[in-house]
Amino acid sequence: MSAVVEDRVATAEESPGDPHVGGLRSWIIFSLAIGTVSACTIAMFLPLVPEAIGTFGCVLMLALIFLRMPVALAMIIPSLLGLYALRGSALVESTLATMPYAETATWSLSVIPMFVLMGLLLWKAGLTESIYEAAQRWLGWVPGGLAVGTNLAGAGLASVSGSSVGMTYTLGRIGIPEMLKAGYDKRMAIGAVIVAGLPGQLIPPSIMLVIYAGIAEVPVGPQLMAGIGPGILVAVMFTIMIVALAVLRPAWGGRDARLAARSSVTWKSRFSSLVSIWPLPIVIAVIIWGTLSGTFTATESGAAAALISLVITLWWRRSDRPLQAVAEAAVATISSVGAIFFMLIGVEMLSRMMVLTGITTAFSEWIDSMNLGRISFLLMMLVVYLILGTFLEPLPMLVLTVPILLPTLNNLDISLLWFGAFAVFMGELAVVSPPVGILSFIIYSIAKDPEVNGGQRITLGDVFVAAGWFMPMALIVSLILIFFPGIATTIPELTGGG
Repeated sequence: MSAVVEDRVATAEESPGDPHVGGLRSWIIFSLAIGTVSACTIAMFLPLVPEAIGTFGCVLMLALIFLRMPVALAMIIPSLLGLYALRGSALVESTLATMPYAETATWSLSVIPMFVLMGLLLWKAGLTESIYEAAQRWLGWVPGGLAVGTNLAGAGLASVSGSSVGMTYTLGRIGIPEMLKAGYDKRMAIGAVIVAGLPGQLIPPSIMLVIYAGIAEVPVGPQLMAGIGPGILVAVMFTIMIVALAVLRPAWGGRDARLAARSSVTWKSRFSSLVSIWPLPIVIAVIIWGTLSGTFTATESGAAAALISLVITLWWRRSDRPLQAVAEAAVATISSVGAIFFMLIGVEMLSRMMVLTGITTAFSEWIDSMNLGRISFLLMMLVVYLILGTFLEPLPMLVLTVPILLPTLNNLDISLLWFGAFAVFMGELAVVSPPVGILSFIIYSIAKDPEVNGGQRITLGDVFVAAGWFMPMALIVSLILIFFPGIATTIPELTGGG
């Protein structure tokens, strides 16, 4: 995260004009954020109604996130302040004494370390470049083939790694220079990489869906199954868009390179490329088949996938320090899981504070008073999530909205499994949308490297324009999910988990 902040600072420093203007603007914004934190902290201890205390607590959380405090701490601090302001020190002490253990020592959450370890092991095995190479060989002949291959490879990489950020960095380094060399418009190349990870957080295994399941208190297995249909839909719709753009504007899709690819890639090389990626379909099949058939619980499927990934990594790296690769993956897993569990503790504390202040009840009553139906409510939430996505990342979005929305979702008979897929997809759009747009800033930082851009000048504006090209399709996907909820709920219902 610090690297992203440094990139943004560098962006400001590279802008034309007086360099002192950027520094002054940053200082003003920072001062406003500090002022907001101070004002909200003081306001929470004034003799206000509980709803006002909860509102100031939420604003304080957003200000702390804006100041780049870790999300878990940004939730815990205002939550404890709110609990103290409402009920005194006794409630704070009991919360700190019981909640961390009660929230994390649950069987359903034990799948998280399994999925994280699985993804890190496969990454250490060096599967990333092989997936992209296979996608390129099989799809390089279609209009926009390299971009299509990048999109589908990104879906596979993100689903295995559990990280859109990590996948984007890897795929950007590999895909952007290849597409630019093939004559693709720079905005097409950038856009294909930016949206490549969006389906990955929906296709199992998905850490984001597991975290949502923990927040909404729904079964992990059915929630993972609810992501399959939407994930496939996202990948297919973006593939259709890339092909359409390449057909309508052949210069954008590397037309000459496509003709060369058609003649140079043989069927033998296509099938040989599949040999190097066989672990990926096996791991995903174990998770999906085990959960669908009822042979495994979600946790057992994750454990089986992690075991298979361990064997694959030891074999794949057998001549290149395999034990070191496993040890590095294990250490990284401990660090990542600790951060996730710490965040879940913060989620529960924030939820308790909001329940005590009456915010969730007030919001539910407000929605009821508007007499909104399912469709109108979800269309409203679509707009709300798009707005939140301009300055929040996926996890804070889920944390801030899901606990408040749960009563309303139940009242409107909206499937919590369906809403999990919808909310996670909207959260993933947040990492693309400006001005936060973490993935956009990551792509910009990568594209500044001459080895990546091949001598072409790529500005931050180019990156945002590229992201903007694909946003209309993202909105279409969101509307399809709203009007056809069976895309997400059919599989869980067929397996008895809907």
